[in-house]
Amino acid sequence: MSTIYDKYEAVIGLEIHAQLQTNTKAYSADRNEYGSTPNTNVSVVTLGHPGTLPMYNKRAINFAVKMGLACESNITEDMIFARKNYFYPDLPKGYQITQDETPICTGGKVVIKTDDGEDKEVTLTRIHLEEDAGKSIHDLDPFNTLIDLNRAGVPLIEIVSEPEIKTSQEAYNYVTEVRRLVRYLDICDGNMEEGSLRCDANVSVMLKGSKVFGNRTEVKNMNSMRNVQKAIEFEIKRQIDLIEQGETIVTETRSFNAANGSTISMRSKEAANDYRYFPEPDLQPIQVTQEYVQAVKEKMPPLPNFLFKKYTQDYGLSEYDANVLTDDKSIALYFEDVTKSTKNYKSASNWVTVNIKSFLNEKAIEISEFKLTPVQIADIIGLIDSGKISNSVASQKVFPLMIETPEKSAIQIAEENNLIQNSNADEITELIEKTLAKFPEKVEEYKSGKKGLLGLFMGEVMKLSQGKADPKMASKSLKEFLEK
Repeated sequence: MSTIYDKYEAVIGLEIHAQLQTNTKAYSADRNEYGSTPNTNVSVVTLGHPGTLPMYNKRAINFAVKMGLACESNITEDMIFARKNYFYPDLPKGYQITQDETPICTGGKVVIKTDDGEDKEVTLTRIHLEEDAGKSIHDLDPFNTLIDLNRAGVPLIEIVSEPEIKTSQEAYNYVTEVRRLVRYLDICDGNMEEGSLRCDANVSVMLKGSKVFGNRTEVKNMNSMRNVQKAIEFEIKRQIDLIEQGETIVTETRSFNAANGSTISMRSKEAANDYRYFPEPDLQPIQVTQEYVQAVKEKMPPLPNFLFKKYTQDYGLSEYDANVLTDDKSIALYFEDVTKSTKNYKSASNWVTVNIKSFLNEKAIEISEFKLTPVQIADIIGLIDSGKISNSVASQKVFPLMIETPEKSAIQIAEENNLIQNSNADEITELIEKTLAKFPEKVEEYKSGKKGLLGLFMGEVMKLSQGKADPKMASKSLKEFLEK
């Protein structure tokens, strides 16, 4: 049943700030380190003392170029930095060094899934470099706001999308994909709870089919991807309700209250902010050459979209398996190394996404702490494929024993523990004959149509062989005996 909300469509643009994982800040040698004692990662440069001069952080520029390449953006060859002037208590200099007319990256795209699971390209407006402000803390002192300037000057890239996102789910998928990209590139840890990845959402609504955007609001203070989704959902409904009541949407900045899932007004944006941008006089213009861009490109890791297509199209894996594998860069690269030693891609996928990930979760460790090498996992797969061990023996016995003694190979473990599968046809025939002789009545029932009894016979064969009979060979021979 249709409702008033079905008459409207949302128009959403996202601005994502990603803190760059450099050792030092954007324009000074102060440490860039989360969790330090308040106001210890500062110096006269960060504090904006008279006579101090900023210096470029080359690594920050390198990281911005990486992100631009990952998004297929145009890299600006000649650029200057600018001063963005505004007063805020945790902005020590009274201005922010950023990029205005010459952002380091322009255009580009981020590929996401729509609500229907189809691919959609969200166009980027720009990616630019800037520095972060400090942090105002309101909940430690009942009477005062406390200021921590450790974050002031930390390098950021701001990734600005065009208003092409239509639903809260698409917004969620977009933030998820951007976070995955920055993690693959090792330029940001993507931790929204700690504020190293922050998202502002510009939201408006209009009648379906309209070409005129409605008045937009900007929603801030969202510290998780789910909260981004919830805030947008609330804001869309709030704006439609107001329009239906004959009211006008006020252009303003709003904050998201995670406790009750609502947005609240912070400040009006009726008048355009006058930041009085002008070129930063203390920093020389920068030229990013094509040779430099190519050098950066050659050192980039394989990206998730490339790997997803490779796994689904070349390796024949399901979209689900490909998504699980590419969700985390370290898992994807481990799987890549496994496939260098085996062509059984489905089995390799199962071992990485099921056996290994289950073990990592159980032990609460990362893949980097996992003791078995990709070659050892490929060796296990090789033993299964050659019929030397069954899949159940591999996962239940060989795999745990190898983790206990990682210096040993899969074949060593299997031989030392008498786990090699019996593929001797004569011996398997003898086991089958013993089994059928033990259950003569069940054999007659099977021949009368109770085919489900095959499992009983197979269980007995495996029991007599102490689990070492080749199950494929045994099953085939067993059926031949019963069909005589």
